[in-house]
Amino acid sequence: MSTFSANKPARAPERPWFSSGPTSKRPGWSVSALTGAPVGRSNRSKVTVARLNQAIDLTRSILQIPADYHVLVMPASDTGAFEAAMWNLLGERKAQLLAFESFGQLWADDAVNHLKLDCEVLSAPYGQLPDLSQIDPQADLVFPWNGTTSGVCVPNSDFLDGHRGLVLCDATSAAFCMELPWQKLDVVTFSFQKALGGEAGFGVLVLSPKAIDRLNTWDSGRPIPKVLRLKAKGPNNTQIADMKIIGGDAINTYSFLVIEDYLDALRWASLEGGLEGLINRCNRNFNTLREWVEATPWIDFVAEVEDQRSTTSLCLKFVDPAVQAQPAEVQAKLAAKIGSLLEIEGVAFDVTGYRAAPPGLRIWCGCTVDADDIDSLLPWLEWAYAEALAALEVA
Repeated sequence: MSTFSANKPARAPERPWFSSGPTSKRPGWSVSALTGAPVGRSNRSKVTVARLNQAIDLTRSILQIPADYHVLVMPASDTGAFEAAMWNLLGERKAQLLAFESFGQLWADDAVNHLKLDCEVLSAPYGQLPDLSQIDPQADLVFPWNGTTSGVCVPNSDFLDGHRGLVLCDATSAAFCMELPWQKLDVVTFSFQKALGGEAGFGVLVLSPKAIDRLNTWDSGRPIPKVLRLKAKGPNNTQIADMKIIGGDAINTYSFLVIEDYLDALRWASLEGGLEGLINRCNRNFNTLREWVEATPWIDFVAEVEDQRSTTSLCLKFVDPAVQAQPAEVQAKLAAKIGSLLEIEGVAFDVTGYRAAPPGLRIWCGCTVDADDIDSLLPWLEWAYAEALAALEVA
């Protein structure tokens, strides 16, 4: 077993926020960023509609979303946006769902147990991807681009070449941090509070012309709650795409404090060089942590294949043989103790792994985090690991 000095490191991260959601605010953020919010105004007033349209336009510009794709804001975060897509679009043909972490499994459970679709779930344990060669190009495909809870990411978009069915992509921990192949994706969702550290409660739903065509030409007949409904009454009592909602009209009332916070993050992203600048920030953070992981014998990535490792949500597992020999509940206590020690010292918040993942750590390395803070965190991880081992008497 590795041994470390019990001395606390001298330098602490200036910004100790490494949660995987909601993530760290942009550097320099303060509540004064919200002072321009049009609070107390109707969500249909000119000023509030203009704010929302500005957020949608900036989102489109930074993410380089094609002009013929529709961008709209949905209630209930990424979950609400993705559920709306599933409930409105799926069922015309067979669906396949990739489940290699918690949220992919959630969409699979919804498809099987609630929507009761003709579907196939392609599963893989934490740390691995399903066999992408098993994807049927004729089926509708549902998958997360990046596994926030597993740290596993699809390595490229080659598996989508020639896909004929709709492609629904949960990109909540990939958008603004990774390039997305828009022309191969028909539905993309993400949330304000992920990559850009915005406040919670709303999600973004991006629909391709192919997705709009599905809305206009096929109806499941299933009842859909209003907050998820993307269709409206058309000619001869048909159901077609609700272009008021898809055009940006509110399904329900927005918080314009949240919209203002998102606008602030988008303006910062533009100043950082847009998508290219944000990706470069992520890569610097990832490489700083990667080099430490590769040099540290007691820790390793949950993601087993190098080119499938997330650059945002870095999930780590204990590989010290003495720790691995312990029951899972002891390893979970070790991770919790490390997290508690770091929080008490005020040097890192919310860095324990997801509850369903292998016991370990999860450190957000997205674009709002600074590489210097990752670098400052690393000696604290070693200190906390040694302290936790001693406290739990793991030998």
